[in-house]
Amino acid sequence: MIRRFGESPEPGRKYIRRAGVYALLPLSGSLLLTCQTEPGPDLQLPGGGIDPGESPLPALHREVYEETGWQIASPRRVGAFRRFVYMPEYDLWAEKICLIYCARPVRRLGPPTDAIHEPVWLGADEAAQMLGNAGDRHFARHYFMGTL
Repeated sequence: MIRRFGESPEPGRKYIRRAGVYALLPLSGSLLLTCQTEPGPDLQLPGGGIDPGESPLPALHREVYEETGWQIASPRRVGAFRRFVYMPEYDLWAEKICLIYCARPVRRLGPPTDAIHEPVWLGADEAAQMLGNAGDRHFARHYFMGTL
């Protein structure tokens, strides 16, 4: 069973299951995050949905690059969680299955290719408090506590 963070599913509402990959990207005591600027500012672990026919690791590399402009190395899965949310960019209610990885940011290749994302570096404590959803905060906190 995968731990749930956030709101319980609403009875009678249809949710589309959407698997995604997200990364803890530590470097020199900070985390590389992304701020999604639309529909409103939201600080997130970089990542996103796994496309049909795509495997999790290629999706992770693609999503991190699209949202931060960085290349990553040595990803390892550290956990998973789910949450039930409305996704306005897709106009759908989703049961998001969030696969969490830890990877090393190795090189900035350029700006994010996704125009609504901006890379942000935050210290451990600040990131664990400011990330926009409870699941991301949980994994950031446990990473820096050394309990992952």
